Amino acid sequence: MKKGFASDNNSGVHPAILKAMENANLGHVKGYGDDPFTEKAIEIFKEKFGRETEVFFVFNGTGANVLGLSTVTRSFHSIICAETAHIEEDECGAPEKFTGCKLLPVEPVNGKLTPESIQHHLKGFDFEHHSQPRVISISQVTEMGTVYKPEEIQALANLAHENNMLLHMDGARIANAAVSLNLEFKTFTKDCGVDVLSFGGTKNGMMMGEAVLFFNPEHTTYTKYLRKQSMQLYSKMRFVGAQFQAYFENDLWKETASHANKMAKLLEAEVAKIPEIKITQPLEANGIFAEVPKEIIEPLQQKFFFYMWNEKRSEVRWMTSFDTTEKEIYEFAELIKNLIRSNSK
Repeated sequence: MKKGFASDNNSGVHPAILKAMENANLGHVKGYGDDPFTEKAIEIFKEKFGRETEVFFVFNGTGANVLGLSTVTRSFHSIICAETAHIEEDECGAPEKFTGCKLLPVEPVNGKLTPESIQHHLKGFDFEHHSQPRVISISQVTEMGTVYKPEEIQALANLAHENNMLLHMDGARIANAAVSLNLEFKTFTKDCGVDVLSFGGTKNGMMMGEAVLFFNPEHTTYTKYLRKQSMQLYSKMRFVGAQFQAYFENDLWKETASHANKMAKLLEAEVAKIPEIKITQPLEANGIFAEVPKEIIEPLQQKFFFYMWNEKRSEVRWMTSFDTTEKEIYEFAELIKNLIRSNSK
């Protein structure tokens, strides 16, 4: 299949990840995580985030968000999130189904929540007729391709903790954020007050499997049971553990995320030369949002597939991946120019 710019989910698996899975495929080990591959991967997370960190592997990003949120909520709680958040827009109601919680969406600013924007939801505490605000959930990278700065995360964490709430981070593209910020993972998560983290790798070269990190062990009394109930306990978990080992070895995660971010910068620079294209969001990771002449979108998609983001504004989203090449960027930009020229005749 021809590569496109629809999603970093559409990319394949990094060869080093595949090799690690092949190496893990020898012989028998105990199932359900009681194996040396899973144990080593958990040890790596503890080295990076602190010994008290509790780590639970799951199949996918939705499973990670659901397990993290269901662990720290009850059905009478509410979860505050951006109206563009994955848990609001792209998880088919799974967070509501499994937590029973009410989601309280907020209009974001460049994809981000701010303490000011969520103040109106901080009400009804201890009032039995009102759902009880329990979690603020943010995405890093945001769904608009922007990246929270540490001080922005800290401000939201402070607000949450002042109100006996918790801060959850959906880190599906956390590696791209780390590269963008030039910071270690712990510096803009745990050290900034994040309580629960969905740590993703699938969009950055892994095949499958995500991690849910809890920075307070007291929250995890029932997590293993909830993971089993939500069908996220993988019997052959060694293949998730082996992937994370390879992902962290020699900073493979940084290499892949750096390349994806670099390719996005190159694409932005190339399309910025085209007057008919308008970049609509700050480029801070590996996603570009742009308004494109409506008449060229369909023929452009036939050559390099991508998704429409806002049909009314003719706004599209272009995602780069660890395997995007410079050649593809230049070909794509040239095709845009040619299509615009053809339609202007």
